[in-house]
Amino acid sequence: MKKFLVLAVVTVLGFTNVNAQKIKFGAKGGLNFASVSGDNTEGIDVVTSFNFGVVSEIPVSDKFSFQPELMYSGQGYSFNDNTIALNYLNIPLMGKYYLTKGLSLEAGPQIGFLLSAKNDKTDVKDSFNTFDFGVNFGLGYKLDNGLNFGARYNLGLTDINNLDNSSSKNKNGVFQLSVGYFFF
Repeated sequence: MKKFLVLAVVTVLGFTNVNAQKIKFGAKGGLNFASVSGDNTEGIDVVTSFNFGVVSEIPVSDKFSFQPELMYSGQGYSFNDNTIALNYLNIPLMGKYYLTKGLSLEAGPQIGFLLSAKNDKTDVKDSFNTFDFGVNFGLGYKLDNGLNFGARYNLGLTDINNLDNSSSKNKNGVFQLSVGYFFF
């Protein structure tokens, strides 16, 4: 994991030196519709939460940009009137391909760090892995004034369970809608 983070930082800094005058910084936030998939998920329902954070867009060419983000993400799932609230600090590393002016396809990996896990007011963080890895796919639209909109799906690839006596494997799945603004 340390090698991955070092590679990500080196990549961002490398792009920074090439296109420093064109880099945009901003913030975004929106809604999450989260659940889990995998074993024993019958009766699992979606929970609605929110996401917010900071973003940067680094142009690589006229059609392609790199967009690293640092995001808080409320995730989890619900079953039998119980809600498991999982709160993550996610780092999506998105590649953006512009189909036309403003409209982009987005894809890229994401690493997440579990900040807290609660069942009602009970701390259940020890029942979940502290690290999550996934892949994002989405669409974005950016206006000339800096306002931007996005729809994205995060497909979790790692088992979120941390129970020694459990053979079930479950993965996060989050559909996100967001609105953001690039300040400069």
